[in-house]
Amino acid sequence: MRDTPLAWATRNGHEAVVKLLLSREDIDPDKPAEDGQTPLIQAACSGHEGIVKMLLGRDDVNPNKPDGDGGTPLHHAASHGREGVVRILLRRDDINPDTPDRHGQTPLCCAALNGHEVAVQLLLNRDDVDPNKPDRYGQTPFRVLLDMATFK
Repeated sequence: MRDTPLAWATRNGHEAVVKLLLSREDIDPDKPAEDGQTPLIQAACSGHEGIVKMLLGRDDVNPNKPDGDGGTPLHHAASHGREGVVRILLRRDDINPDTPDRHGQTPLCCAALNGHEVAVQLLLNRDDVDPNKPDRYGQTPFRVLLDMATFK
């Protein structure tokens, strides 16, 4: 399977092209690319806030659809420190901010692991995020942060 034009446009932040492609009825805005990532995941990972908003404005885009590793758009935004995208996603009622990926890591754990303090704080501000939820290796987000502080 090759990447679609929509996948290329979202990954590279070409808002006008994304808008044009989304105006067509024969474009599936939730179709995964070659790497299993949806256009929303690609836009979230790259921090393209305008494209994230465009995609989230559609009924045929699943904001929690995972990639092959179980990472959701929120996982990718938090993991890459895309604070604006994390904020956009967390404003939605249909986002589950505590969903683990296939390694059992939550978006909070991903943000902590990569040292993205603002994303960590945004997630900790939510009542539906468990800061003590361990991944499948027994690591909690706070353990990750403690380990990082120890090795600095």
